[in-house]
Amino acid sequence: MKCLIVVGVIVAVLGAFVGYGYLVFSELTRPLPKPEFSDSTYWGPGEAKNYVPDKKIYEFRLDVPQAEIEDLRRQLNRTLRLAEPLDGISFEYGFNSYALDQFVEYWRDKYLTKWDERQELFNKFKQYTTEIQGLNIHFIREKASAEAAAKKHVYPLLLLHGWPGSVREFYDIIPMLTNDQNVTDYAFEVVAPSLVGYGWSDAATRPGFNAAEMATVMRNLMLRLGHKKFFIQGGDWGSIIGSNLATLYPENVIGYHSNMCVLNSPLAILKGIYGTYFSEKIIPSRFFYDHHFPVWDKYAELLRESGYFHIQATKPDTIGAALATSPVGLAAYILEKFQYCTNPGMQQDFGAIVTVFGLEPVLDNLMVYYLTNSITTAVRFYAENVSKAYRDLQLDRVPTPVPMGCSRFRYDLPSVTDWQLRDKFPNLKHSMYFQQGSHFAAMEMPAMLYQDFTAFVGKIGLHGEKPK
Repeated sequence: MKCLIVVGVIVAVLGAFVGYGYLVFSELTRPLPKPEFSDSTYWGPGEAKNYVPDKKIYEFRLDVPQAEIEDLRRQLNRTLRLAEPLDGISFEYGFNSYALDQFVEYWRDKYLTKWDERQELFNKFKQYTTEIQGLNIHFIREKASAEAAAKKHVYPLLLLHGWPGSVREFYDIIPMLTNDQNVTDYAFEVVAPSLVGYGWSDAATRPGFNAAEMATVMRNLMLRLGHKKFFIQGGDWGSIIGSNLATLYPENVIGYHSNMCVLNSPLAILKGIYGTYFSEKIIPSRFFYDHHFPVWDKYAELLRESGYFHIQATKPDTIGAALATSPVGLAAYILEKFQYCTNPGMQQDFGAIVTVFGLEPVLDNLMVYYLTNSITTAVRFYAENVSKAYRDLQLDRVPTPVPMGCSRFRYDLPSVTDWQLRDKFPNLKHSMYFQQGSHFAAMEMPAMLYQDFTAFVGKIGLHGEKPK
């Protein structure tokens, strides 16, 4: 009899644990409704009650005083006090000091001597500023060419960059999107903003400006320009901002395309662990296994390479002060990210950046951070996106009906599978794997990204319908 009682108690306890576990699992994995979210929060200086909106759009043209260029040249001409790399070490400990010395020499003696030419390239596209929610927002606005507009269906496109990138990432892909290409029936009016706190856009003056707030500003910018419905394409932070925008304002988004398809919901994490052991059930081919799995190896790689993330998410002003006061330090910090984002076979190669991206585009991007003194305000974005206020939104658990397209470049951050994506994007229209390419796809492989994006647009089934 005692044995039966003991067995009964054990069964009851196990049943209680199983039942409780099921309730916890159900609570953590169930979809959430779209949260209420303000679309008019004031982020500018002073108090909102004194704010008088300026809805005008002003032309913008980069015109850097020559004295500022000469001051930079003098700073770069100072004797570098760099520690020599360890014997047998290339870039394993960070950006190699021998390589940095060469970059600084080229920056000072070659690049800056042709600054007029580089500045003219920056001004290649029509650019503007306008005030949104108290912040002056800089953006490229390049309309479809007359030839393209006469032959093709033209749609508005919001192009979103990330860190440590800038609008300079898009200078090769914008002409493909706006000109008369023979490979597609579509052309686009491209709007490529500098994110809030990046480049020539103002930074928020108070804490709390996270990806959802950024998405709201970007959406309001498009509305200011007369675009009630538009496409979104983004990578890095641009991908997360685009996802947030498609979640909070689905009525404004025709389609959302990402080249960094990440999802951090509890269900997505559990599915990733399952996929490590049963990948044949959830990916279309074993050739794509390394894009996603083994998940433990992916987590280990992220841990090794995410030291910058931790400091930017916890003490952004500390690292910002160090970088803002030293152009050489700024170069080392940003160049190291581009070095890593080549591919594993080239990460220790002294010529990797030149081979994959070209020297001038990377230095152009570096100049954006230097000239605008935006490194501190840019890295603060990391801190805002690990805050409790943003985590509590749990937007990765909120499904959106917006059509979604995903392109996965082989050496980018590990992406999630279609099985995981459909929990958030049930209207997943397009999924593509590339066996090459890395994080800065618009700079490294603009033609490939363009073709994949337009393939996604073609699958939405607009049939020439104009956005309302």
